[in-house]
Amino acid sequence: MDLLPDPVIFFDGHCNLCSGLVQWIIRRDRRKVFRFAPLQSAAAQKIVGPKAAASGTILLFEKGHLYEKSTAALRIIKRLPGLWPVIYCAVIIPKPIRDWIYLKIAANRYRWFGRRQQCYLPEAGIEDRFL
Repeated sequence: MDLLPDPVIFFDGHCNLCSGLVQWIIRRDRRKVFRFAPLQSAAAQKIVGPKAAASGTILLFEKGHLYEKSTAALRIIKRLPGLWPVIYCAVIIPKPIRDWIYLKIAANRYRWFGRRQQCYLPEAGIEDRFL
């Protein structure tokens, strides 16, 4: 993972919620800090392994560490400009509680937000931000 650009967000490319959040992050990430890869991609399979790629949870590779679930989401928010980093204060909530909430949303994401037939494809002009 040493040659991996830093940070990288791995997301469920079939999930409308996840793909929408990636688009939301891209619009706010004016400094172009983040790179992205769908969990279903060959890059994710190779970098995080098939088990992690099959997890369906958001993963963040940052500074040599791989974060998942609520911790990954909060660390992403922390790096966005403006007032968004204030939400990082939620890190004081015990991880089991944060992850329980995260997993409840993740378990229902296809039912509540829908599922894509194929992975999210980046629009023209942002392809270089995807692995």
